Amino acid sequence: MRETPEDLKELQTLLDASLSRSTSHLRSIINTERTLTAKQLTQVLTGMCTLSLSTVTAKGEPRISGVDGHFLHGKWHFGTARGAAKARHLAARPAVSAAHLRGEDLGVFTHGTVEILNPQHGERATDWPYLLAYFKDFYGDDSFDWDNDVVYYRLRPHWMTVYAPDADKLTAASRS
Repeated sequence: MRETPEDLKELQTLLDASLSRSTSHLRSIINTERTLTAKQLTQVLTGMCTLSLSTVTAKGEPRISGVDGHFLHGKWHFGTARGAAKARHLAARPAVSAAHLRGEDLGVFTHGTVEILNPQHGERATDWPYLLAYFKDFYGDDSFDWDNDVVYYRLRPHWMTVYAPDADKLTAASRS
């Protein structure tokens, strides 16, 4: 677990606020018995988690694609090729939705705005050296030309909710 107590508090506040302002239909599916706390969520979302990422084209058409999601410090982080269509979409329209699903056991749904962590010609995020070390450790130091081939993003959520019908089963599996 990489989250600080402040990260967990911020994430729990977001989860609580998101659920409280959701529709009654959603709250009939996701409630306190079928969700995870911030601490439980960070224990379950380790390593790489495939995300379905939704962006929007210049014509306003939605596009969905898969990305390697890493849940670090209570936020999703992901990368793509600098020349990918989603990179163009995100540069022009940084609002996104993302979902991570594990069958019927887990659903993490997020809406927010992305920030570029390693712009090719600009100031990098202050925590980029830490994140770059994490990604190099995960993927291998020589997997990419890290300065030119890939662009990484942090999804700053304004809404996030978690569906987990059996939290005990999920958290037990993450400990084993």
